[in-house]
Amino acid sequence: MTLKAKPWRVPALLAVAALAFAGGLAATLAVPAGSPAHRAPLGTPQQCAAYAGLPSGWGKERTAGMVRVAGGEFLPGTTHGYPDERPAGKVRVRPFWIDQTEVTVAQFAAFVDATGYITDAERQGTAVVFRQPSDAELRARPYAWWSMVQGGDWRHPQGRAVGSDADRDGWQARASQPVTLVTQADALAYARWLGRELPSEDEWEFAAKAGRSDAALEAAPQSADGTPTANYWQGVFPVLNSSRDGFAGLAPVGCYPANGFALYDMIANAWEWTADAYTGPRQSHANGDTAAVAGRQRAVRSAVIKGGSFLCAPDFCVRYRASAREPAENDLPTSHIGFRTVLRDG
Repeated sequence: MTLKAKPWRVPALLAVAALAFAGGLAATLAVPAGSPAHRAPLGTPQQCAAYAGLPSGWGKERTAGMVRVAGGEFLPGTTHGYPDERPAGKVRVRPFWIDQTEVTVAQFAAFVDATGYITDAERQGTAVVFRQPSDAELRARPYAWWSMVQGGDWRHPQGRAVGSDADRDGWQARASQPVTLVTQADALAYARWLGRELPSEDEWEFAAKAGRSDAALEAAPQSADGTPTANYWQGVFPVLNSSRDGFAGLAPVGCYPANGFALYDMIANAWEWTADAYTGPRQSHANGDTAAVAGRQRAVRSAVIKGGSFLCAPDFCVRYRASAREPAENDLPTSHIGFRTVLRDG
């Protein structure tokens, strides 16, 4: 499917979106948290394989594909993780709606088709892409698993000249995967098209913890028999991925059980943009400096990303946790960062 460019006019589009969703807004905001009407039929490999990437009610209900989080008080951070994750004090989060899954390629394609939006990666002509390196490549340069790729963008996650026909020519084969290679500004443009916003770091973490505060939140997600229950790296990063979780790269959304708030893939698969600028202490987490690969100095103004990705491993990154936080250059598109949106009550 070729998407034709159209002038992108935010005020007009928001007005159209408001009119399209106004009829259902009052009713949907009153729906109790976790209502079956807003739960996607996901949570197993079979269900996610059958999912087309657009939630029920898409284009008709303003909260299509979302669940309501009642809000409350919690303690962000942890004493079991990295030093820069130490708790600073309890916070209170007001009620809000949040996407049940990461925004999919199909959802983002609908936005682009409706608006003609051109992403930062498309304007810049390059993006940072993960590629599993050889031993020789690892010896040749730091962060050899990251490459600046010409033509890498949300439609072409490996660039236009590499990969399958689907990578080169379309997005349909990846319709139910998280959209990646989008910057914070791209994510915010999509959110505002729907009359939504990006979550704050506190909102995101509150939703990811789903009322829990136990130490198990800081361990690699797995079942009692050791089966991974999220899409993260198993093996020796970056040279050996045993893929015990079922996927060597990005997984379609919703392949693993939901958390206690009926939210899928809050942990791993793709990092997720938040609305917040990164503040507080920083440290190396051995996950590779994408800014350096892009030929940049680490930006002073960077955004918080949350949740970890398919590249996090027990011997590398260890960010597949709700408390984990990382700075990311907000204008640098990379292949392991996606997002989800929120709609606040009131």
